[in-house]
Amino acid sequence: MQKKEKDLDKKPVNRQTLRQLLGIYRFMLPYQGYFIGGLACLFFSSIVTLAFPYLTGKLIDVATAPNADWLLKDIDTIAAVLIGILLVQSVFSFLRVYFFAQVSERSMAEVRKTLYEKFMSLPMTFFDSRRTGELVSRINADVSFLQTTFTITLAETFRQLSILIFGLGLLFWLTPQLTVFMLAIVPLLAVVGLFFGKYIRKLSKETQDKLADSNIVVEETLQSVSMVKAFTNETYETARYAKTLAETVRIALNSANYRGAFISFMITAVFGAIVAVLWYGTRMVQAGELTFGELTSFVINTMFIGGSIGGLGDMYGQLQKAVGSSDRVMEILALESETELTSQKTDYQVIGNIFYQNVQFAYPTRKEVEVLKNVNFEIKKGEKIALVGQSGAGKSTIVQLLMRFYPIDQGEIRLDGQRITDYDLRSYRSHIGIVPQEVILFGGTIRENIAYGKPNATFEEIRQAAQQAYALEFIEKFPEQFETVVGERGIKLSGGQRQRIAIARAILKNPEILILDEATSSLDAESEYWVQEALKTLMKNRTTIIIAHRLATIREVDRIYVLDKGQIIEQGTHESLLENTEGVYSNLIKFQLTEA
Repeated sequence: MQKKEKDLDKKPVNRQTLRQLLGIYRFMLPYQGYFIGGLACLFFSSIVTLAFPYLTGKLIDVATAPNADWLLKDIDTIAAVLIGILLVQSVFSFLRVYFFAQVSERSMAEVRKTLYEKFMSLPMTFFDSRRTGELVSRINADVSFLQTTFTITLAETFRQLSILIFGLGLLFWLTPQLTVFMLAIVPLLAVVGLFFGKYIRKLSKETQDKLADSNIVVEETLQSVSMVKAFTNETYETARYAKTLAETVRIALNSANYRGAFISFMITAVFGAIVAVLWYGTRMVQAGELTFGELTSFVINTMFIGGSIGGLGDMYGQLQKAVGSSDRVMEILALESETELTSQKTDYQVIGNIFYQNVQFAYPTRKEVEVLKNVNFEIKKGEKIALVGQSGAGKSTIVQLLMRFYPIDQGEIRLDGQRITDYDLRSYRSHIGIVPQEVILFGGTIRENIAYGKPNATFEEIRQAAQQAYALEFIEKFPEQFETVVGERGIKLSGGQRQRIAIARAILKNPEILILDEATSSLDAESEYWVQEALKTLMKNRTTIIIAHRLATIREVDRIYVLDKGQIIEQGTHESLLENTEGVYSNLIKFQLTEA
């Protein structure tokens, strides 16, 4: 994936890629009045700028030849006009910034919102093949670059083109002979500078790529810092980071050498061209073919035009990057959402009968490994069943398919006689509650985390759910009680406390179907007893699926399914399965008792 990111950093600017970039423009349509106003101010600002060198030359001519036949013969009047032009320029500049800021801030916020909504609607298969850092980069770095493009890059490109076209036209009108001489020299220097600059930009890109590689090391280690410390690999990770930084420094220094040579060349070439033009211009002044003021106007105008030509090269590079950014953003926005893959059956009442029929499945990222093989079982309304087996047997996959995180390869799952894909996805999932083994809490308050199961719940409902989950006792011991901030991923709470918050969340949701992924695994003996009592109340009259690792917690379920390598090899109650002393379940029980 990293290689792909590098390839997309810059793209050629052609009709197809520009059309892709303009696809972002649809987010700016509601603010097109501001955009057009900004372009108008930019255009007039550029044109007014060109009057400055012209009037400067006339100011010098009036000073050196007072009787010159010209409209404005007074130095003070010309100076006042120049000041007036500067004031007009400042007004246009302010309005340009104001208009473009209105467009960019509002439209790019809409892009970010739309992109985030798309992330939330995409299936799990999308997230399985992408890094979190990559997705964060799409919504931050790429959109920020597009914002720069539409507010600065495109505006500056338009500005530089206006100055270049109108400036050259003005020069041809006022000093055609000297303009032809200049154009015989400058394009050659521009071509040499273009190729030189292109190579330097390539080295700069390599530097950024290497820096990105080093940032990945930082991101991975900071996200998994507990694992790094557990394996005492601090020195190893520091050395790995230092290695990537050393490579970054090597390329950056190489780039700096070439950049220094390029700057030296450009200084020599540019000033050499200026000397040549001044030499030719002063000869024309000496011959009486040109006034000193006209020469001054020409030189200042040429500086403006030269700056425009140099700016256009940089703008083109920025435009290439913007095309790459827009391609990545539009690629995600074009993906098919989960909800687009299903029908919209919303008017229904869930009873809770679940039926797996000949279900076969392999994860999209590893199609060669079949995780479930011809799985068949049925759960009736209000029944409690348990899935047991070694890690990798397929227990979690069965639950993930029920949650419709992945499409089934073969077979089908039915809820109350209907295929689960016939139901509206969001409505369907609203009837399922889950208490995972690895509890994830968001970086808000305890109240907000419990209310995640029912965002519009009253405080009394939240408090009652916490009480039923036996979480009220420790919550009310905190100084801020339900307003206590739990921190990122709930790191300010113990494992048992996080588990009880998750149980309270499920209780508040009040679902018809309940999934417990070893919901008491992180609790001490006393807390486990009380939470088990709470779970008994929670599971009453609900279809419940328990993924069991500690087999002592599933003695009272209606039926146990034993899985091995994606197949159900045993099923029955706890007592009936123990009777088969050579069975897998019986051996698992013996193994756990031995470990205890």
